[in-house]
Amino acid sequence: MSLGPEASITDESTAPTADAAERPGEKAIAGRSLKQIAWRRLKRDKVAIAGACVVIFLVVVAILAPLLIRWFGHPYDEPHIDQLDPTLSTPLGKLGGISGDFLLGVEPQSGRDIFSRIIYGAQTTLTVAFLSAFVSTILGAVFGLMAGFLGGWVDSVISRIMDFLLAFPQLLFAIALLSVLPDEFFGLGDRWSRVLVLVGVIGFFGWPYIGRIVRGQTLSLREREFVEASRSMGARSGRILFRELLPNLAAPILVYTTLIIPTNILTEAALSFLGVGIPPPNPSWGGMLSDAVTFYQIDPMFMIIPGGVIFITVLAFNLFGDGLRDALDPKAR
Repeated sequence: MSLGPEASITDESTAPTADAAERPGEKAIAGRSLKQIAWRRLKRDKVAIAGACVVIFLVVVAILAPLLIRWFGHPYDEPHIDQLDPTLSTPLGKLGGISGDFLLGVEPQSGRDIFSRIIYGAQTTLTVAFLSAFVSTILGAVFGLMAGFLGGWVDSVISRIMDFLLAFPQLLFAIALLSVLPDEFFGLGDRWSRVLVLVGVIGFFGWPYIGRIVRGQTLSLREREFVEASRSMGARSGRILFRELLPNLAAPILVYTTLIIPTNILTEAALSFLGVGIPPPNPSWGGMLSDAVTFYQIDPMFMIIPGGVIFITVLAFNLFGDGLRDALDPKAR
């Protein structure tokens, strides 16, 4: 489907005749573009809107992390030994030490504020997820367009590369690569240096999925009349690719991008859980789950909180992505 300016249709009705438009007391039926129709469908899906609200809330929390920690928390790497049992090194009080000063309790043994680490973990995880999805989308759209439109040996080479990357054990390769790379480079510090590496690794291995979708859609669109008209007017391949075909692929690209973000969140959490993601003591949801394995029997809240945050985040993105797909589907009722 097309989201371009040429896609203007009427929604559930046809344009009025000249006689009907001239009749007094009757209003003309306004035409609506596909963007307007898609937005109306999306607004009717309350579940998708709820998922979008949760996503927006998480993004705002990640952006305002320093202010939220200053107002409601403590520095994420600051230990609070006075909040721990001196014998067992477990949080004092019920539910992992949750209180007015520590909204989500403290970590066993270290006494660090879980609320602060969850907030900064959201900043880290969402940064990796969004940037790696952006890298995958750019690479997949460009190579998918080239493979589908140019065909021939270009299509064969790109398709074989995509098949190779899809069959490659990316998780094992990511573990091996992240294990040998230095923790700091480019002067970014160990936290953001590792974020940059994760974005590159996850984004590079993720582009073949969207590349195959874009290639298949391009194969069907390149024989359409508007492409033939552009060729007859002397348009070059670059203009046809990025000015004619790409706007018509905006819908599937947008939908797949929203659906690949939760996959990237789980990948980053898995790598951090295995010890090759964000290096400690920097906060990460996967790293917190890894630390909680030792204490889940005596302090289950230490595992429930980061696990629940990951579950809610992934669920919100999936619900919003499903609703967006239904809204942009021209065959949907």
